[in-house]
Amino acid sequence: MTPFDLYDANCRIGPTPWGGVDTGDVAALLRRMDLLGIQLAVVSHTMSWRHDPALGNRLVLRCVAEEPRLVPCWVALPDTCGEVLAPKQFATEALDAGVAAVRIYPDDHGFDLDGIDFAGYLGAFAHAGLPLIVDLAQTTWGAIETAARLHPELAVIVCGVGYRSLRRAAGVLDRRPNVYLDLSDLSTHEGLEWLCDRFGPRHLVFGTGAPLRDGGEAVTRLLWSELDAAAVREIGSGTLRGLLPGGVQ
Repeated sequence: MTPFDLYDANCRIGPTPWGGVDTGDVAALLRRMDLLGIQLAVVSHTMSWRHDPALGNRLVLRCVAEEPRLVPCWVALPDTCGEVLAPKQFATEALDAGVAAVRIYPDDHGFDLDGIDFAGYLGAFAHAGLPLIVDLAQTTWGAIETAARLHPELAVIVCGVGYRSLRRAAGVLDRRPNVYLDLSDLSTHEGLEWLCDRFGPRHLVFGTGAPLRDGGEAVTRLLWSELDAAAVREIGSGTLRGLLPGGVQ
């Protein structure tokens, strides 16, 4: 166990075409969390990403129902094709089901994060206090900043931000206090320390990218950093704890 609580904002269960560091099921996730000292994970299902969002959202609820350390994350997309609930109903049912956050895949699911078809969902999630999780590879910094600017109460967690994106990331963080970065790909030398020095730890959340990435990478990046204990504690769990809706923490 680590001396700090670690809450994973970037985690999935289920199979993928590329495999992963383990089998991708709940038992494997819990073993990995025990090994790495991770207390809680916000979890979406790959079924919602790779096949059927509505079915995957129901499936993740069943998979984590008996595991208090795992909190469900639903996947959203516009209702233009009738695949998911309308915005307000989606957000209401998500909260009623104990959902902790919403994840989106704009590129893979064929919509624009900042487009008119998804605008109602952004407003509904902001009103409900549901954080929005998106991989940088699925969208653009321009779309992220537009969504964050139009919905200042919406927490937008951007995952998979590598060192080649830090200049653009810094500009967005400077202008948009409701944008956050996860640790899964912050691999530049002392990049985490630089971000904390410039913007403070509150813009960063712990996230592993599991099972597509080895969670040990993010754990090492945080716990072996040169940050003081207060910053490590805030990034490890404090920031995410403050972003989650009441009742799911």
